[in-house]
Amino acid sequence: MAERTLTERELNRALLARQLLLERARLPLPRVLERMGGLQAQYAPSMYLGLWSRLEGFERDALTRALVRRSVVQGTLMRATIHLVSKADYWPFAVGVRKPLRDWWLRVHGKGTDPRKLAAESRKVRKTMQGKTFSRAYLEDLLGKRLELNGLALDLVRVPPSGTWERRRADLYALAEDWVGPENVTPEEGMQHLVRRHLQGFGPAPARDIAGWAGLDVSSVKRTAEQLRLRRFRDEQGRELLDLPRARLPDPDTPAPVRFLPVCGTRRCSCMRGGPGSCPSATALASSTSGPPTP
Repeated sequence: MAERTLTERELNRALLARQLLLERARLPLPRVLERMGGLQAQYAPSMYLGLWSRLEGFERDALTRALVRRSVVQGTLMRATIHLVSKADYWPFAVGVRKPLRDWWLRVHGKGTDPRKLAAESRKVRKTMQGKTFSRAYLEDLLGKRLELNGLALDLVRVPPSGTWERRRADLYALAEDWVGPENVTPEEGMQHLVRRHLQGFGPAPARDIAGWAGLDVSSVKRTAEQLRLRRFRDEQGRELLDLPRARLPDPDTPAPVRFLPVCGTRRCSCMRGGPGSCPSATALASSTSGPPTP
């Protein structure tokens, strides 16, 4: 049976629907983040704007409370950038991207790094941090150098009050095992979770889009996709698209309301559909996050 071809407009409306940009959701905040595949959070106010545009009745303090209560977490995850994710998604994402991120950092920035010295430094920091939180400045004084690779080696999360609307710089850290709980997935399970979450939030999508979003190589994404029960489509250029079996494909003529998004949100969407003109068909407004209105 021939695979169905999806038009650019069908893909556009699918992306908007899965990113909750066609209609605001009435869901708990962690569930919204899971539906979206997490939310990039390099600049703290962007998280608040992104959720305000997607969540019915969202109030700014709700996100800060969720961070304090640890139902949502900020960590360095996909593409080695800060993401806001649900507590349940943290370990699958972190374990899934851990080795590729560390291998990338060593290849690009860490030539000549002594693995034994790195392990010793990480043990030193871990022992100091157990059950406590520390600033980036303190940890770098402890190491005598920038945190960088040691941060990736330790699975650190950023904790409030840093990384909030009130204190925007996310420079206060805790060990993920202390803040979130013990690691509870295998690397294979983490990879599978990454593929499913991407398709849930951005699908249907080619393997290269999943790889680009997560910071993985395409071949590993393709191998993981073969382990999952997925449906397949083609785009108008004949490229294979992967999708979850019962994921929503809205009518391509569904009206798309204007949405106010931070810049990083529109960039993430546009790269999923081939360029700025395709996300989301002039229906989402990018904001300058230097001075946003209070949502």
